[in-house]
Amino acid sequence: FFRGLLARYKAFRNCWRAQVFVSLVDNLELFSSCCSEILILELSCWICSRSDASILKESRRKTPVAVALKENERLFGDSAVGMSIKTPKVAFRYFQDLLGKQIDNPQVALYQSRFPEHELMKDEKRQTVIFKLSQALQYSPEEMLGMVLNYSRGLAEEFAEQPIKDAVITVPAYFNQAERRAVLHAARMADLKVLQLINDNTAVALNYGVFRRKDINATAQNIMFYDMGAGSTVCTIVTYQTVKTKDSGTQPQLQIQGIGYDRTLGGLEMELRLRDYLAKLFNDQHPSKDVRKNPRAMAKLLKEANRLKTVLSANADHMAQIEGLLDDIDFKAKVSRQEFEDLCSDLFQRVPGPVQQALSSAEMNMDGIDQVILVGGATRVPKVQEVLLKAVGKEELGKNINADEAAAMGAVYQAAALSKAFKVKPFMVRDAAMFPIQVEFTREVEEDDKSKSLKHNKRILFQRMAPYPQRKVITFNRYTDDFEFYVSYGDLSFLNQDDLRIFGSLNLTTVRLKGVGESFKKHSDYESKGIKAHFNMDESGVLSLDRVESVFETLVEDKLEEESTLTKLGNTISSLFGGGGHTPEAGENLTDSVQEEEESLAEAAKEEQGVKQGQKSSAEDAGEEQGQEKQQSPPPDQAEAVPPKEESQKNEEGEKSEAQVSEWELLTWCICVQVQMCVIWYSAKSICCLQFLPCSLARLQDLTVRDLEKQEREKSANSLESFIFETQDKLYQEEYLFVSTEQEREEISKKLSEASNWMEEEGYAAATKELKDKLAELKKLCRNLFFRVEERRKWPERLAALESLLNHSNIFLKGARMIPESDQIFTEVELGTLEKAINETMVWKNETLAEQNKLSPAEKPVLLSKDIELKIAGLDREVQYLLNKAKFAKPKPKKEKNDTKSDSGKNATATSESENTIPPTEGKQEGKEHPAKEPPTAEKVQIGDEPGSDSGEYV
Repeated sequence: FFRGLLARYKAFRNCWRAQVFVSLVDNLELFSSCCSEILILELSCWICSRSDASILKESRRKTPVAVALKENERLFGDSAVGMSIKTPKVAFRYFQDLLGKQIDNPQVALYQSRFPEHELMKDEKRQTVIFKLSQALQYSPEEMLGMVLNYSRGLAEEFAEQPIKDAVITVPAYFNQAERRAVLHAARMADLKVLQLINDNTAVALNYGVFRRKDINATAQNIMFYDMGAGSTVCTIVTYQTVKTKDSGTQPQLQIQGIGYDRTLGGLEMELRLRDYLAKLFNDQHPSKDVRKNPRAMAKLLKEANRLKTVLSANADHMAQIEGLLDDIDFKAKVSRQEFEDLCSDLFQRVPGPVQQALSSAEMNMDGIDQVILVGGATRVPKVQEVLLKAVGKEELGKNINADEAAAMGAVYQAAALSKAFKVKPFMVRDAAMFPIQVEFTREVEEDDKSKSLKHNKRILFQRMAPYPQRKVITFNRYTDDFEFYVSYGDLSFLNQDDLRIFGSLNLTTVRLKGVGESFKKHSDYESKGIKAHFNMDESGVLSLDRVESVFETLVEDKLEEESTLTKLGNTISSLFGGGGHTPEAGENLTDSVQEEEESLAEAAKEEQGVKQGQKSSAEDAGEEQGQEKQQSPPPDQAEAVPPKEESQKNEEGEKSEAQVSEWELLTWCICVQVQMCVIWYSAKSICCLQFLPCSLARLQDLTVRDLEKQEREKSANSLESFIFETQDKLYQEEYLFVSTEQEREEISKKLSEASNWMEEEGYAAATKELKDKLAELKKLCRNLFFRVEERRKWPERLAALESLLNHSNIFLKGARMIPESDQIFTEVELGTLEKAINETMVWKNETLAEQNKLSPAEKPVLLSKDIELKIAGLDREVQYLLNKAKFAKPKPKKEKNDTKSDSGKNATATSESENTIPPTEGKQEGKEHPAKEPPTAEKVQIGDEPGSDSGEYV
């Protein structure tokens, strides 16, 4: 029994998923004597089930965002977390906090203090962070996130059994523009098309609303979601109600009203406090030791702190214990819930903070909140619930959604709604941008004393908590030459100083416009309607600059009666491409009315020599559109082509007709845009991205190919080692002993031993092809032995099936021959063919069995299971043919003479001879000549008796 167990283990020990369990199973030989066979069997089955490729890679319903990077392999999820204890330096977790952060950001310093085993260095090109493992291995947080996304895509593809390219990714609601673009950059590295970046809190709200559609009506319901996860806390106020849509009628909608957050309040900080407390207890127990200087010991303490936090949520106290924490010294200490709460007392005081921020941003109070729902794993801490319940002043907190999976399930629903492959019930989502964005510009103004001075202006582009997606246009009315303007964040006074420092630079980009003066020179006869900059905040909350164009207007005269169709078409196209206030842009359906109103107000203000500006709209990438702008607007030559042509037509016509009327014509001139990024900008066409994205893609693809090759090699090694040990064990089993000779077994055993020794000495470094060749050689050696065993296993079942078919065929043949000649539907040839097949099959079976019995079990059998199957198929085919003929055959027409029985009891019956000689037509005539006065008895009613009838039934 134990030999079989070791065979399973040795076949499994090199599996790349098995490293977490190797240390456990290596001691099986030591404690096997004191363990029951049941325990060993259960352990063996558990380990073997983990090695099955068809089983999900993670045993739980969630996978840790962790990656371990070694010289020759990568590990993800639980395997990477396990590696963090063995080799903490190569295992990376919580690196999402470093996305889009420069090296001098306080968040980077906080990460370094939490995980001192990692070496962080500065990226000289982008001023961001790089993890340095060695001189050859250096990865950015975006590359690591790309690895995790690629691994996640692999899990999804394995489950869906089809390739996956599109994705919806959840991000924290407080992510700014740089952080959001960093996630998109990581997704491009993973070769994923991002349909949308959806905020965590929005995804949670969507998941909550989808399953409560019937409870949503025209009356607004305000729900507060309090999400405390591992790294941060976000509080969101959401309004649910039904709205009327143009396309789908009345549909439910969620709208984000207010958001509050705390970037560093979460379960991780509690675990770190508990880890440091356990480290202090160990140092107190062993004054000569300092556990803080050992990264592996601190990693073990962090893991124990995580377990202890979970247990203390349900128990008043618990014993923390770690075997061999430091220098083979075991650690054990009792920790109470009160001690844990004292350690985190300042953290619990910060719990109400996000609630107050959310209420302030939504301009609401707790009286307007219908329910408070908990989300996130850290909300399971009793003290958190106690403090939060007191802060919100409600009777109870809602716990009716899955705290761990709600965001993922909401993102899944949104992905299905955005995908063309699925159709789901519509659910309107109106998200809100947390941080206001403004446009700043400087221009010259003339004072009363005719002196000129510079005036700095600010115009709000997106207000705080402005809904998106949304397009906005801002118009510059006082510029006639090239100029520049700045895009930056607006008033962030609602953030504290720590959040402002983490937030980073408030300047987003500097936009320099070239070609403004040239456009005014070329259109000197036209009236300027300003320089219009088109902005867009898309569904992912990413701001971009679509295009900048100079708009001109002129008054033209034309004859309405003589206006050609071609001229009408030209004017229509010109107005559409002009993008003026009278024709909204395509894709601006959400804010068309607002944009038109604001543009008209700005134009009116220009006529009154006003200075105010504030046009609003949306678009794509603030630094990407230099090459696309000229494609979106008509060339200057085309824009000017209409007025000269019309003027020449007027000159040729001579005097103007009374039917001529005046019309306004709009023309646009595309302005060249040069963008200078003031923050880390991950634009698809930016210089930074063009330099680093292909390199990062190549690196990650090489790592993926290397991992696949490594997995293939380990699979081959596992298969070879498993075959060796399983075959060695089979040689001594009864069924193998019966069909083999001693000489054959010795030869096979010798080859297996040689292969096993080769595996121990050289096989660990062998290539995949060499391992496969070695396995093929051993399988060829054992092929005959396995064939004989397999044949003998199949014989009983196949022979029983053949014998049963022979018996049933004989019974069927006898029954068919007993059918009267008048009713016989089978021909003699058909019955003879069946009889011949039965006899031949019977003879073959008897002769082959007799010949097989003469052979030794170690010889090649003459009775083969495939031959038995062929005989069964041949005989069954003949029987099925006759059965199908009987099923669809029509009986020969018959007619029995039926006389009705009179009330006096007189009966008239015809002889069988007369019945057989009366044709069906005569029966018809007879029925007509002698109609029955009474209904016939049931025994004598014949159905399907007439010619052409399909029925052959008798009642």
